Amino acid sequence: MTTNQLIIMSDEHTRKILGAYGNDVVQTPNLDRLAARGTLFEAAYCPCPICVPSRAAFATGQYVHATGHWDNAQPYTGTPHSWGHALQQIGVEVGSIGKLHYRNDQDDVGFDFQHLPMHVVGGHGDILGSVRDELPVRQKGLAMAEKVGRGDTSYSAYDRSIADCAVDWLATKKPGGAPWICFVSFVTPHFPLIAPDEFYDLYAAKNLSPQKTDPGDLQHPWIKQMRQCLNMVGWTEERTTTALTAYYGLVSFMDAQVGRVLDALEAQGLTSTTQVIYTSDHGDNVGEWGMWGKSTMNEESVGVPMIVAGPGIPEGKTSKTPVNLLDIPTALLKSAGAQVPVKMIGSSLYDLAQAEDDLNRVVFSEYHAMGAPTGAFMIRKGRWKLIHYVGHEPQLFDLQDDPEELNDLGTNADYVSVRSDLMQELHTICDPEAIDRQTKADQAATVAQHGGRASVVEKGGFGATPPPGQSPEYAS
Repeated sequence: MTTNQLIIMSDEHTRKILGAYGNDVVQTPNLDRLAARGTLFEAAYCPCPICVPSRAAFATGQYVHATGHWDNAQPYTGTPHSWGHALQQIGVEVGSIGKLHYRNDQDDVGFDFQHLPMHVVGGHGDILGSVRDELPVRQKGLAMAEKVGRGDTSYSAYDRSIADCAVDWLATKKPGGAPWICFVSFVTPHFPLIAPDEFYDLYAAKNLSPQKTDPGDLQHPWIKQMRQCLNMVGWTEERTTTALTAYYGLVSFMDAQVGRVLDALEAQGLTSTTQVIYTSDHGDNVGEWGMWGKSTMNEESVGVPMIVAGPGIPEGKTSKTPVNLLDIPTALLKSAGAQVPVKMIGSSLYDLAQAEDDLNRVVFSEYHAMGAPTGAFMIRKGRWKLIHYVGHEPQLFDLQDDPEELNDLGTNADYVSVRSDLMQELHTICDPEAIDRQTKADQAATVAQHGGRASVVEKGGFGATPPPGQSPEYAS
């Protein structure tokens, strides 16, 4: 191995709100300069649009249905082995700073150190999200609309401390030293949508609003049931503008923390010998179609930013090849000279950056967590994107001519052959109906272990996971 590797991950950052992806309103100078000296993937996706499953898949390099990390109550515990374990086996220093969202800091998850780790509440996470036999109403969902605006939060304080720690850690590294791999994981722009004053003020006069309005009764039945469960009410026009202003502010705040880390890398003389990856665990609906948070297969939610830079990476390139977070573990291991476990299914992100565009590469995502009446499965291939909902009509979008997903072709008779081809691709990956049955059986067992449905629903949910040292606030 001749290079170090720095992976920077944010939480809930949709790629549409990033300057390098063409947004001319948001101010993200640090991520933009990273993209300018590297390769940006314009069609990047997460394996599951919610935190714990996506991060477990990222750790293991395997699909969610392969490991059974279905929702935010099935955290990663170190099994199957992660890319960190594979790096440890060849003696490479590997560690994390910031959010992991695994079970605890005692499990062997493949890191030599965990600085300031955020893990799931109580070692078990969000049990309410496993209640899916009849979807409950999550009362804590009201807080998304009520807690918006300007100011400091425990999340912004946490991210500042993560940046502080990363800067201090990098100060111990010198050019020519033993190679290392570090995973730096911020929590913003995850809700609460409250941004520090200086960053909120960047957008306070912009009168921001979503591009796509709430379709009301025309919304897909699967999405309608999710909205009811997640309690998406209280979103007045004023609150929507305030929330979107804060989201933009949080993206700029997060970008500033990333900038501090990149500046520290440069100050140590390590930029030329360090491969850097920036991405997010999933996106955010940011008010489009009246939805906030993640959990859907809308591009805003399932799509993520993906930027790579450093030795061997083409500069100033935009790749149209569809990619997934699962392409990162393979890249880390191949670059380090470690053996890639056969069950890790991704290709190397670094190799994909160097290759010609592969427009027909298939990318897959799935969702089985809070608010989902049944499993949702996405296939992206070429210009087409299919969303298969178990027990519901599918959705189909032509992302070449309809990038905003305004025209659902899911039941259009002219596209039977397109849907058939994409369903064949889906069935080469998994059996959606069988996976849905297995998921619900596993989740029912989890709920039973915690006192049963009535007890779990009565206790309620807590919304966002608190930073280390703080307690969750439940709403029943």
